Amino acid sequence: MNISPKMRLFSGTSNLPLSRRIVENLGMPMGEMHMQRFSDGEIFLQYQESIRGLDVFFVQSTSKPTNANLMELLIALDAAKRASARSICAVIPYFGYARQDRKSASRTPISAKLVADLLQAAGASRVLTMDLHATQIQGFFDIPVDNIFATSLFVEDIQRINHEDRHDIMVVSPDVGGVVRSRALAKPLDVDIAIVDKRRPAPNVAKVMNIIGDVQGRHCIMVDDIVDTAGTLCGAAQALMDHGAAKVSAYVTHGVLSGAAIDNINNSALSELVITDSIQQPEKVINCEKIRPLSIAPMLADAISRISDDRSISSLYSI
Repeated sequence: MNISPKMRLFSGTSNLPLSRRIVENLGMPMGEMHMQRFSDGEIFLQYQESIRGLDVFFVQSTSKPTNANLMELLIALDAAKRASARSICAVIPYFGYARQDRKSASRTPISAKLVADLLQAAGASRVLTMDLHATQIQGFFDIPVDNIFATSLFVEDIQRINHEDRHDIMVVSPDVGGVVRSRALAKPLDVDIAIVDKRRPAPNVAKVMNIIGDVQGRHCIMVDDIVDTAGTLCGAAQALMDHGAAKVSAYVTHGVLSGAAIDNINNSALSELVITDSIQQPEKVINCEKIRPLSIAPMLADAISRISDDRSISSLYSI
């Protein structure tokens, strides 16, 4: 890739392996930075090279521990602003708090809007993220927000694995709200879609009510943006099998995988769960035989290169 000499990329601690893959794809070294945590948990950060007049990209997923990683990102942005960087792009592969995008009940916050305000106050002049849980979060910012999608990555993987015969594949939306994402995956594959009709009586709890579409004898591929405890996903997989599906797999961008997620997946009807490396995973996830990772590093590197060179990245927006 053609890399501007005015560009520098730095990484927080939330997902160093992904950051290293990004700079490898860009063909450039990682920026030098010192970071430490004091005994009381406070974060100290210093850029070890001059970034005056440069375009700074700082990579940090706000995944677990969410608040610590978010604070680390805010401090890094503030330091870059005070070091006179020309522009500061917060590269947030997984945007935490995105599920709190509206008032869900009386006297509750809109935390995604609060995070947007904090990022701008800290010094971000642009945000690059992937598969926002709620795309309207882009409107919470007064700066450019590039929200790219993993759909093309999933399509390539499905075509590679099922290159001989795809007529039995059916893309399934795990809820009505995910129909647009499911159609975006089904269209290039030229396959049908089905919808899982569910009700959510409480957070992280869902009850499957009905399957919209004939899944009899089909290889059902569910697609979603986030898998957390995996209860909903596993429940939907069982419902699809109960309705005659031959096989059920899932493609999900962000593997939050909290609580009993791994046990739920291991004990489920899912044959495979494919996730991206937007979140760094612990050993128990890496060692789970039913989980397979795909790297978004080439896609993010391409987007960063295009932003740096003032080129269009609209091809990465397709959904």
